[in-house]
Amino acid sequence: MTTSTPSPSGRSEETPAVTERTARRSAETALFMRDHVLSLVSHDLRSPLNAIHSWAYVLDRKIDTNDATAQRALEGIRSGVEQQVKLLESIVDTTRAETKALALTRAPFALRPLLDETIGDVREALAVRRGVTLELDSSLGAQQLNGDRERLAAALWLLGTFAVEASASGTTVKIDANVDASMFHATVVWQATPAALTDTALPHVLENFARAQATHPREAGRISWVLGLCKRIAEAHDGAFEQGEWADGQPTTLKLRVPLAGA
Repeated sequence: MTTSTPSPSGRSEETPAVTERTARRSAETALFMRDHVLSLVSHDLRSPLNAIHSWAYVLDRKIDTNDATAQRALEGIRSGVEQQVKLLESIVDTTRAETKALALTRAPFALRPLLDETIGDVREALAVRRGVTLELDSSLGAQQLNGDRERLAAALWLLGTFAVEASASGTTVKIDANVDASMFHATVVWQATPAALTDTALPHVLENFARAQATHPREAGRISWVLGLCKRIAEAHDGAFEQGEWADGQPTTLKLRVPLAGA
């Protein structure tokens, strides 16, 4: 069954409940983005630090032990590496501990009401104001998923919100949501308009830095930082998240999949 809501020309008033949920989910998005960035920093810094440590060991075997200057330089290299590793462990890893071991409150829940509520929030908080149509294509009825409903609602909200943020007025964001024998699949498809993310004349929900970073080229296999929440929540449910490549004016996708029967 497909449901579609055209974009009104005027701005609708948000209900207090939607305003509260939007503020909370925007804050959650920022928290998970911070921790996603810290995870990348921790990973990307450790590789060169390990290389420096290994080369210091090689130099130690080559340098004359009677060369005081060379020995001081070598000790400085080792000390610097140790300080950086301790910094990563004491600040970076500790700071991101909240989402690194993400606690889930699992219970069976119906998927269709979750979709309708979440898409309704995105429509009311942003899509109507941006003149973007949200279209849900789903045959879901009474199917259930055993997982953390609130966490998954946050992930689905971000899928839709990011797509609307990166869409031009008058375009459509399509959400396909269905299940197979063991998995729930949600795919968001839209025409990429990167400039819309940073257009100050448009209303926005996601913070400036997050939207600006999402316009930058990405390394292979990596996602935009702002979508860290989607990735972490999917993986906590033993699922996966994918962000498709995009080019201005071309179709692009976000994909979330989660097992129906959680552990």
